[in-house]
Amino acid sequence: MDKPHSGGEYRYIGKRIPPLDAYEKVLGAAEYTFDLEIPGMFHVKLVHSEYAHARIKSIDYSKAIRVPGVVSVITGRDIPYRVGIYVGDRDLLAIDKVLWIGHPVAAVVAENLRAAEKAAELIEVEYDPLEPVFSVEEALRENAPILHENLDKYRRLPAFNPKPGTNIANYFKLVKGDIDKGFAEADTIVRGRFKLPYISHAYMEPQVVIAWYRYSGDIEIWSSAQSPFAVRSLLSLSLDIPAGKIKVNVPYIGGGFGGKAGLGWEALAAMISRHVGFKPVKLMLSRAEQFKSAPVVPGMVAEAEMGLSRDGRIVAYRAKFLFDSGAFADYTVNISRTAGYACAGSYDIPNILCESYAVYTNKVPTTALRGFGHPENHFVLEHMIDMAARELDQDPVKIRSRNLLKPGVSTTGTGVRLREDAGNPQLVLERISDLLDWTTPEVDPERPWVIRSKGIALSVKGPSQPPNASSSAIVKFNEDASVDVMVGTSNFGQGTVTGLAMMVAEAFGIPLEKVHVKPLRSTDASPYTWQTVGSRGLFTDGLALLEAIEDAKRKIKKIASQALKVDEDHLEIADGKVYVVGKPWISIPLEKIVMGYQFPDGTSVGGPVIGVGRHIAGLTTYLDPETGQGNPTIFYTFGGTGVEVEINILTGEIKVLKAVQVYDIGKAINPLLLEGQAIGGFVMGMSRALYERIIFDEFGSVANPNFSFYYVARAKDAPDNYLIEFVETPQMDGPLGSRGVGENVMISVPVAIANAIYRATGVSIKELPITPERLVKAIREQRPDLFEQAFKAYIDSMV
Repeated sequence: MDKPHSGGEYRYIGKRIPPLDAYEKVLGAAEYTFDLEIPGMFHVKLVHSEYAHARIKSIDYSKAIRVPGVVSVITGRDIPYRVGIYVGDRDLLAIDKVLWIGHPVAAVVAENLRAAEKAAELIEVEYDPLEPVFSVEEALRENAPILHENLDKYRRLPAFNPKPGTNIANYFKLVKGDIDKGFAEADTIVRGRFKLPYISHAYMEPQVVIAWYRYSGDIEIWSSAQSPFAVRSLLSLSLDIPAGKIKVNVPYIGGGFGGKAGLGWEALAAMISRHVGFKPVKLMLSRAEQFKSAPVVPGMVAEAEMGLSRDGRIVAYRAKFLFDSGAFADYTVNISRTAGYACAGSYDIPNILCESYAVYTNKVPTTALRGFGHPENHFVLEHMIDMAARELDQDPVKIRSRNLLKPGVSTTGTGVRLREDAGNPQLVLERISDLLDWTTPEVDPERPWVIRSKGIALSVKGPSQPPNASSSAIVKFNEDASVDVMVGTSNFGQGTVTGLAMMVAEAFGIPLEKVHVKPLRSTDASPYTWQTVGSRGLFTDGLALLEAIEDAKRKIKKIASQALKVDEDHLEIADGKVYVVGKPWISIPLEKIVMGYQFPDGTSVGGPVIGVGRHIAGLTTYLDPETGQGNPTIFYTFGGTGVEVEINILTGEIKVLKAVQVYDIGKAINPLLLEGQAIGGFVMGMSRALYERIIFDEFGSVANPNFSFYYVARAKDAPDNYLIEFVETPQMDGPLGSRGVGENVMISVPVAIANAIYRATGVSIKELPITPERLVKAIREQRPDLFEQAFKAYIDSMV
């Protein structure tokens, strides 16, 4: 990109600019799908299963249909379709059997929501109970009840490997080197078993969709979805409807974090619309339904062992991840795959064997969460490194430094040499250590039962996407030389759209307020992008946008060359004008060119300027089904987290005092928004570490389906001290050298907190969340002497 003519420095890139949509959201002017109403629209209320696993014998809705205002009651047999992004295992409504408590078995359609809710309570369902399975261990045992008897018949992408006749929705294996040889050569071996719970995305806006299946066969959707084009593609594939007959609109989104990726309730709403006479229908989930019936975040059980030489070199790493995908695994198969291929994290490990499974159970279905697969595998890997450091009596920072990938030299776990401009993980580690002031843990002299400690964990993340994932962009000039930027990437808090607008303002030297990006994304008005997931938006849509900018510049220069009678190569664009190189006093304002230039005699050349651009992943590949080798991603972003925590040995209370976040983002497009991501990601990761878990009762029902009993971190829980720094190692093929970081900022937070506890106490916590009860129990089991000392100190202080 050309720099501005005057001064030679960037005007916008690298500057701290607030998000463009901030005022709309803060002042309550932003319009969400929840706010939309269409004349004549019906409302839908779902009826949910009360059994975790059962055959449906009958559904009696005779009482419900007589409720005033009720239009229809629909069951699974009325709309027997299966949907899913990576594997088509999801029914719209339960057809023959239910697979979890909360599985929708019927839909009531009424003229108003109150009538729909009243009628839903009157529907009687008779079940024939079946044996349920509530854990991955149960689901994998021999002769376990099979949830999906027709697994071999489901549509799936070739990257995934289900095991028909079992509850295994996907199996992935990564092999590098010789794992047996590696462990035979190891001087020290550490082992661990880890467990992560189901959690909620906890976004502010529950899922809501409006669908209108028209008489013409066209479908229009309004949805709180992350990716309108993914919704359109999956609707087309699942319902056998041409994509061109489907229009998906996505207005403002009240949070997503992966929970609104892929296909949500759009297919169900569309088929209900057709079933009730081609009328628009609105389906909104309550918060309880969001917990009980919509996909949440999978739990995981993992076992791992790590072999090291005496000098701290990791020579072998073996891990097995069992993801509890719940009743459907349409997105979770990719979580398991990603956890497997990225299991080695930021480290150059010669011998690796990582196996990863997505396993069906009779619990709520699951889907992606920010960084999917990486928070899970990093929790295992990064804590194992601290365990090894203690075993070897070495500094955990030095162990990490000794094993880090070396750009241009090392090969990743999937066998690809790391590009030279991939980043600088050593510098990232050094900066975290320096900012954290990595020193010996201290005991509070006034409260000896309270310990302060520091913990560190690294992370690396790249988009998990298919090789053909692509993006496109359009820049369209208006009469006043303002620009409409048209991209497909959705905007639900990442700041991507603001960064893209800054690129356009920079490229043409126009005020940022003259760059317009509408909040609505629509498949018939926005250019295509594969999905808004995986921290790919700024990178992929940014590259497409830069190509569109250059396309528009070529067209502008072609017009200006005729007006100024100067060769196009002798022109540059900056400060809202086209200049002659070396003679900046000879120029034409953009507004006199972008609609076509008119000579004094009235003759005109050119016409309205529109620039188009595109990007496709390029060098990424499928992974070998036997070894997992190949190139899975378009970039790697290295980073990490440091924490200082205060631990009350007697009560188990943990207070995070300081948060350090360092990431090599290539180039900082907008440091303010990057800092916002880093802070938000830290709080989200801290919340996962200390508070969040979905609790299931003995029957498999969600016992805490609201924010009164599902605790997420509040402002009072957040640390007062944030130290955030961004290393800049530009990636040559990235947009202005930048890389995505939106997911990475939370990946290493939970394990950094666990490592801080371990460093101070020697107590290894391998299960989240780290509640006070869990920590006290672990201290009393692993370090009873520490608890007794703390208790004695407390008693002595009372005397």
